[in-house]
Amino acid sequence: MIEDKELRDLFKIESAEHLQRLDDGLLRLEKTPSDAALIEEMFREAHSLKGAARMLGLSDIQARAHQLEDGLGAAKHGETALTAEALDGMYQGLNAIRDLVNAECSNAEQPNAECGMRNAELKPESAEVASSVPHSEFRTPHSDVPHSEFRIDTVRVDPLKLDALMTQTGELTVAKIRIARRLAEIDGLADFCDEWLRTENARRSSPDVAVAERLEQLGAALDRFRSGAYEDSARLEYVAGQLEDGIRAIRLLPLSTIFNQFPRLVHDLAQEQQKEIELIVEGGETSADKRILEEMKDPLMHMLRNAIDHGIETPQQREQAGKPRGGTIRLKAWQTATHVVIEIGDDGRGLDLDAIKLAALKRGAGHERELAAMSTTQIQSLIFVSGFSTSTFVTDVSGRGVGLDVVRNNVARLKGNIQTESAPGQGLTLRVQLPVTLATARVLIAAVNGRSYAIPVEYVQISRMAQPNEIFTLEGRASLMLDGQAVSVARLADLLELSNAEPPNADFGMRNAELTAGAFNSAFRIPHSALEYSAIVFLLVGEERFGLIVDELIDEQEVVLKAQSAMLKRVRNVSGATLLETGEVCMVLNPLDLLKSLRKKAVNIGAAPPAEAVAAAKKLLLLAEDSITTRTQEKRILEGAGYEVVTAVDGMDAFNKLGTRAFDAVVSDVVMPNLDGLALTAKIRQDRRYTELPVILVTSLASEEDQRRGLEAGANAYITKPSFDQQVLLDCLKRLI
Repeated sequence: MIEDKELRDLFKIESAEHLQRLDDGLLRLEKTPSDAALIEEMFREAHSLKGAARMLGLSDIQARAHQLEDGLGAAKHGETALTAEALDGMYQGLNAIRDLVNAECSNAEQPNAECGMRNAELKPESAEVASSVPHSEFRTPHSDVPHSEFRIDTVRVDPLKLDALMTQTGELTVAKIRIARRLAEIDGLADFCDEWLRTENARRSSPDVAVAERLEQLGAALDRFRSGAYEDSARLEYVAGQLEDGIRAIRLLPLSTIFNQFPRLVHDLAQEQQKEIELIVEGGETSADKRILEEMKDPLMHMLRNAIDHGIETPQQREQAGKPRGGTIRLKAWQTATHVVIEIGDDGRGLDLDAIKLAALKRGAGHERELAAMSTTQIQSLIFVSGFSTSTFVTDVSGRGVGLDVVRNNVARLKGNIQTESAPGQGLTLRVQLPVTLATARVLIAAVNGRSYAIPVEYVQISRMAQPNEIFTLEGRASLMLDGQAVSVARLADLLELSNAEPPNADFGMRNAELTAGAFNSAFRIPHSALEYSAIVFLLVGEERFGLIVDELIDEQEVVLKAQSAMLKRVRNVSGATLLETGEVCMVLNPLDLLKSLRKKAVNIGAAPPAEAVAAAKKLLLLAEDSITTRTQEKRILEGAGYEVVTAVDGMDAFNKLGTRAFDAVVSDVVMPNLDGLALTAKIRQDRRYTELPVILVTSLASEEDQRRGLEAGANAYITKPSFDQQVLLDCLKRLI
């Protein structure tokens, strides 16, 4: 039985698709039995089904699919003809495979001998072509098939379609907000008419009766219009909310989807390190957006590896420190009203501030005087600097010199933040806070040099006005006292490197001298007497605060985040763009980048990593495999071995993705639609950019002729096995990369 629920569900869906296409193909072959392209297509379907079954160790299904593949292969090479009898045998073979799949995926008992041959009769090496198997081996009496109502339990949806729907619901949310603003304008117009009518009736001389009557009629019409508009707006708000919640719920998956992969990882790595470690997992039922799960798997894995390698001490060290021999790592998740929080904590040695300072000096991340002036929080935040490490010995466990900056960058890409809590000798806790939805965001709109910029409110602590004499210089940075601490500040225009800009508007201002982001409604102009004041927005990134001096605070809005084009995929200080209610295009700022830019104004702590750190970066693989089950399993194996993996659904998809990143190797199936593995390999070798790129073909086509064709196409390795052996692939990658 398939114990892994995710793989079981994937195989159920994938096998149903293969069987349906094989059924359709047999119907077409009855009319055109010599259609070579159709036979090739069906051969590929049977091959993919066999490969998926082999990957999961389903020998019965694998052997039956192998028989079908052999029959189609013989017809493909002209060795046999697809007679009516042969096709009938294939039909019955498909029925037997379908019964076996249903039994495996429903955890039912295996079908009896009438539905399929037993394991001993289904070994691939002794299988014959499907057309030669007696019909009695396949047939299931129709009288034994119970009548059941046809029902589709699951629908397979392209995630891109869900992304598009989520974007549209975000647009609907913005439209709802704009309509609410229009209602406020209607209220103002109605109040204006009421005031006009009162003024007309209060005139000393006789009021104009006609004007008064018309004003009353206009006021009554506005009241009816206002009442109806409010009802429509309330209904729209309800429907939009239900639609947004429904689509978001479809994309939500439990965090246990990735959490369940970590206990074995911790167990194996602890044994390698000769440490005793218990992993406690809590909150696996917490749901998060599918993309968050995809993007956070590698960062969480890196944090766990870091805790095992650097955090938890050896049993002997723990005993000397008066601790239990066994260490504990706690992986915990929970959800707030607006965020998903994931926490990884250990009871290990914690952060050594002196060691961090020493490493920072060697790394060039600051001078002694600057480090001495830093708070504990600021020193701890240095562990997120690119390539930073206090370890003098690089290991395979914690990422081969790749620091926690990788984790922070991934979290920032998801518009989240990461915090640290540590006490020497007691352990370290890393807390990641991520938004529930990635389609819309709450932002604070600020104006700089006549342009609007959006700041995510989850980073905003407070906004206030400040006089020039309140700002002073400390360690080369402009600073301002906030809550008894000196906080670095900078003009947003300087950080964004805006040049030849117009001067700030003379009458900028805010309603209050100090406003928190949560209570901020809308700004309005203040008189010229306040020109000596500056508006400052204080942000909190991780555990570090800093201030942005802006010209004007305008509003707080819910906006739809627009994906940037490939050419602008990574622009410093900018995370995206949005369209404001006024129709103005507004850049959404990246607070993490802004903090880096502010630091560089005084001291460069983000110097390029040393060559050895770059060389030790995680290797990137491109995996081409048309079977979703096989693709998922191979991706797990490769990621578990420490590789970063990008997947492709066929050879053409793989070649298109090849130019998007600098891959270290390509792992490909051979039999695939659109562009098979051999053609993909040849196409790669024809491109001068990829002449040295290792290509590994993994397939069950094991004949000497197949291997010769693979090597002639330019493959560096050709791995063939009746059952997939992951170690062979991993050893091959290790030799080639």
